[in-house]
Amino acid sequence: MLFRMIRGVLFHQKGKMLLIAITIALGASLATGMLNVVMDVEDKVNKELKNYGANITVKPKDASLLSDIYDVGDGGALNAAYLREDELGKLKTIFWAFNIVDFTPFLDAQVTLPDGEGAKVVGTWFNHHLSLPTGEELDAGVQGMRSWWEITDGRWLNEADENADQEIMVGALLAERERWTVGESVKLGDRDMTIVGIYDAGGDEDDQIFATLDAVQAMTDREGKVASIEVSALTTPDNDLARRAAKNPAALTSRDYETWYCTAYVSAICYQIQEVITGSVASAVRQVAESEGTILDKTKLLMILITALSLIGSALGISNLVTASVMERAQEIGLLKAIGAKDRSITGVVMTEILITALIGFAAGYGMGFGFAQLIGQSVFGSAIEMNTKVIPVVAGLIALVTVAGSLPAIRMVLRLKPAEVLHGGH
Repeated sequence: MLFRMIRGVLFHQKGKMLLIAITIALGASLATGMLNVVMDVEDKVNKELKNYGANITVKPKDASLLSDIYDVGDGGALNAAYLREDELGKLKTIFWAFNIVDFTPFLDAQVTLPDGEGAKVVGTWFNHHLSLPTGEELDAGVQGMRSWWEITDGRWLNEADENADQEIMVGALLAERERWTVGESVKLGDRDMTIVGIYDAGGDEDDQIFATLDAVQAMTDREGKVASIEVSALTTPDNDLARRAAKNPAALTSRDYETWYCTAYVSAICYQIQEVITGSVASAVRQVAESEGTILDKTKLLMILITALSLIGSALGISNLVTASVMERAQEIGLLKAIGAKDRSITGVVMTEILITALIGFAAGYGMGFGFAQLIGQSVFGSAIEMNTKVIPVVAGLIALVTVAGSLPAIRMVLRLKPAEVLHGGH
């Protein structure tokens, strides 16, 4: 009997049931798409933000202490301590090695230009190829770390070129002031260097010269030494545990320490870098690190709000459609009550009909939602969104909740319906 009643409603009111299924499918698709993106958005947003610079700097411990005491910047006269270039590959051996997406060393010097003016020359890696003991092959350097630089003339310096150590890149302001052009030879100290590129960085670098690390090391008799390292790492936004650990890891309990160390907080990655780079102090670039966390949290919040609003809209649509369906069936329901059917039984029949329709809508909506997530991934991040199985029960629960909530006004109507009034045309 129950099966015949449900089948009759599904077929005789197929128009309304189809509209209910479509309403649920739209809500489920948006919820599925947004939640899949939320689950996968952290790494993608971090990777996008990594295009805009490093979030960790590594300096010699002694130089860092002197800088804090005497307030001198990079390259100051007090900076007589250095890091070892041959240890840079160790950055890819820490616990969170795969979160280190790029890094580059720096070593600067002051040079006198042919016109007698002074200028800063910075030695660094451009596209330095590393073959690590782990078997990993890696190209690291400033070309990836400064992807926003605009090459206004010429090209990036290529370390694979035979004459790379005799080549330089010049900032746009310095090139304009000195009237230098690409291909011109410039004497820096006792070395003749050829300009291969002019860049516009939009900052202090526009008044500097960039050369290979080997060239500046040879120029200043500091072979194998670097003054600082910039690291770009994928990190997890800080919480209370991360902030406490950043102040004093030794004060954590063993359980908290293990949780912190095994989570990609920027402070945990800094701590692990200090473990492998001799005499180093690694610190977060706070403006970048905090901005990443803020942007990520706001992105997630926006997607969750969109999901919530879509489900509220679905609930309102379901409420109207189910109420209209019950009103059309008022005489049928009144007759069932008149022959002895209990309110609980009638309510169960109505809810079963709606939940079967919701199940159909959920199945269709989940498939649509995953396609919607891929559309967002490709258009916004340029990559696919991974299918997260945890989303399925979450969306199913949300759709069940929305369906029940949307059906409540209709259920109240069923409970208040009086058989005598309905059967005699009172309603």
